[in-house]
Amino acid sequence: MKRLLFLLATSVFCLATAAQLRNPILPGFHPDPSVCRVDGDFYLVNSSFQYFPGVPIYHSTDLEHWQQIGNVLSRPSQLQLKGATSWQGIYAPTIRYHAGTYYMITTNVGHNGRTGRNADSENFMVTAKNPAGPWSDPIWLQQGGIDPSLYFEGNKCYMVSNPDNTITLCEIDAKTGRQLTKSRPIWQGTGGRYPEGPHIYKKDGYYYLLISEGGTELAHSLTMARSKNIYGPYTPNPQNPIFTHCSRKGQYSQIQGTGHGDLVQKQDGSWWLVMLAYRNFNGSYHHLGRETYLAPVEWKAGEWPVVNGGNPIDTAATAQKRRLHYDFTKPLGPEWLHIQEPDTEAYELKDGRLRLFGSILSMKENKQPTFVGLRQESANICVDTKVTLLDGENGDQAGLCVYQINDGFAQMNLQNRRGSHYVHLCLQLKDNLFTMAEQSVPATAQVWMRLKSDGEKYYFSYSTDGKSYEQLGAIECLLLSTEVAGGFTGVIVGMHSHMASSKFQTGRSFADFDFFDYQEN
Repeated sequence: MKRLLFLLATSVFCLATAAQLRNPILPGFHPDPSVCRVDGDFYLVNSSFQYFPGVPIYHSTDLEHWQQIGNVLSRPSQLQLKGATSWQGIYAPTIRYHAGTYYMITTNVGHNGRTGRNADSENFMVTAKNPAGPWSDPIWLQQGGIDPSLYFEGNKCYMVSNPDNTITLCEIDAKTGRQLTKSRPIWQGTGGRYPEGPHIYKKDGYYYLLISEGGTELAHSLTMARSKNIYGPYTPNPQNPIFTHCSRKGQYSQIQGTGHGDLVQKQDGSWWLVMLAYRNFNGSYHHLGRETYLAPVEWKAGEWPVVNGGNPIDTAATAQKRRLHYDFTKPLGPEWLHIQEPDTEAYELKDGRLRLFGSILSMKENKQPTFVGLRQESANICVDTKVTLLDGENGDQAGLCVYQINDGFAQMNLQNRRGSHYVHLCLQLKDNLFTMAEQSVPATAQVWMRLKSDGEKYYFSYSTDGKSYEQLGAIECLLLSTEVAGGFTGVIVGMHSHMASSKFQTGRSFADFDFFDYQEN
């Protein structure tokens, strides 16, 4: 009777907790979450694709409220991204802790970073004694595929990944990365496309293998198999998938594409799942990117886990709205992102301003443009900045950029045209550059810029005195969605500078930004 009452109380607690969860726990561009617990602390990492620094790492004590403590890949010696688009770069990291050491294992798609070696694998791992860093330089691995994960048991370290659309297992040396056993296929999933994101857990004498299937779109799902032997054979869960919104229950939710998850157990014995999903806006479009969500898991001894009572997740309880104000009096924090490794000489903090030296390469050309930005984490935002265009030549420009991919972004620029200045709004979509609106401004070479969004449109305004604003134009958010523009990431809002020519031999044109204010409404 006591056990029955305990189980009933646990079920009621899980249902109540699920209804109160603040989801998404990491909104905006935070895909492919992986989590580990060390005593009462949780650490979570996400994919970063073509952005530098790579693999943001967050800390929490309750799984709901997270603070970024750094980036795992923060040095060029760890991360090479030249030419990477948002289809490439750092895929699906896994974080694990074993015997006093933190491990992060991942794939750098298109950029293996090694010379004179077998190019089949782009998988590597790094280690640290402190999750905030510093982390080691890459330890390259032999087994191919993407989405690698580690499982430790005693003195053994196992690696799983998905070469040839098959979940494959081998044993490696955790210090050197040397492969100790032959790679062996252990499961191909239930038949959905792209079996990936494998993680192994041991519970009640079984090895449980959690994977994603269906691709990271509407059909995305989590499936599971188990075995008494780590090498298999693995028996699929008769109730697969263990979670998806591609179902009768989940089909009308704003949240779609649920999948690619990782399980973790709290100190109180309860199990939880972190996973990616995205929110649709303006129909079936998502522009904020794939986000990180949390759900409770009931996992009885010897049985299969049940996620969120078999029900969809929702956003009934939303995150507290943030306001971030930067006056550029101190170095930029770990939340700021560059497209590929930055040219460090193009960025300077000077007299309380951020000075951006213009690149002769545009954002479209995707070759280390002068750009720095933040993840857009809410559909409803207001962003303000002030830009001054200095020492410019004809055609130089700088301003605000709403960036999804080099084939899909919008810019509001202050442009220099033979000594006259214009505020210019443009949209880059695939191979087409559209001028949406423009307006001449006094030759003071400085304007205040404002970007607002309601989840359906981006509204661009400017001011010449910082008080009275005039709307320049608006752009549909769906034009910068993954469905239209492409890519695996989400919108980044930031500042950029572009130099029209390379005539300067001893210097470069530049723009100064006095502040950057990001507010969620």
